[in-house]
Amino acid sequence: MKRSWPAVAGSLALALAIAVALATVTATAAAAAPAGDGPAGFWYGTDSATVPVPGSPPYAMPVIGGSYGGYIGMTGNWANLAGCQRIVVWSSANSAQANTNYLTYHRGIGTGVYYFMGGPGVDPHYDGSTGEAYSWGQQQAARALYDASLERVTYPVIFMDIEIPGNAPNYTPAPDNGWNTVYTSACSGVVRQSYVPAAVDRADFNGFWDYIVARSSFKPGVYSAPQVWNSIFGSDSASPGSPGYIPRTDEWTYWPETANLSDAPGGWCLRSGECAQFFGGQTSSSPYAIMWQWSGGGGIRNPYGDFDQIDANRQG
Repeated sequence: MKRSWPAVAGSLALALAIAVALATVTATAAAAAPAGDGPAGFWYGTDSATVPVPGSPPYAMPVIGGSYGGYIGMTGNWANLAGCQRIVVWSSANSAQANTNYLTYHRGIGTGVYYFMGGPGVDPHYDGSTGEAYSWGQQQAARALYDASLERVTYPVIFMDIEIPGNAPNYTPAPDNGWNTVYTSACSGVVRQSYVPAAVDRADFNGFWDYIVARSSFKPGVYSAPQVWNSIFGSDSASPGSPGYIPRTDEWTYWPETANLSDAPGGWCLRSGECAQFFGGQTSSSPYAIMWQWSGGGGIRNPYGDFDQIDANRQG
């Protein structure tokens, strides 16, 4: 049907008005929610307790937008290995959602694991020697591998969670997890000695690290933060030869953190400008700097849970 020019002009005007309205709505929505993660290879993820991930697959990150890029759960806790009966924080729901995105839609890393690590001071057989500390680290690594075998783990790194405080009494009866303090027994919470040599702490770390390398296809990594790491291994832990120097170990940091989820990072820096800080001689430019818990842990909470930045370009 042939239409007159006024009719055509009216249709064009209406189309233009609709296009402008749609563009305005889109721009408003974009301004209201942060953009997806970047640069290429970086993914937002969560860890530990369940964070509600709404909708159907492929799943999106709650609150901050972008793809749901991975889940890292606590596969075990030293306190249970020692018989203290403490909680293990694992989300079957988040693990399944992360694995669906990874295995079906090729997004993110799927599921990774960490082991809530005990220092020498909570070793039931503590005697102050590096040999016993090394054995305690091996025992924890063996248990971490067993626990991981019960889950569908797709990420190639098992992290030692080395932190202070230890969320006592929920996760552990020892507030420092035995890294700087020796207790009368693993489960007592009663201090026997307020000092653990850094070399003994490092032997514990080495036992776990060596066992993972020798007995599995996983790589050993560590979750910590600069100030905590230095309090355990010494203020010179960035120096070669220091007990805390780990230039070739995959790292997951939790410093700095923010409660403001609209400040979600791009790369290794928050929108406000603060950037991830690693430890043991590494920086964000290191190929072993692979994760950052930028909100929800370390005492800085948000209403939802733990949020992470993951660089899959450096996937173990």
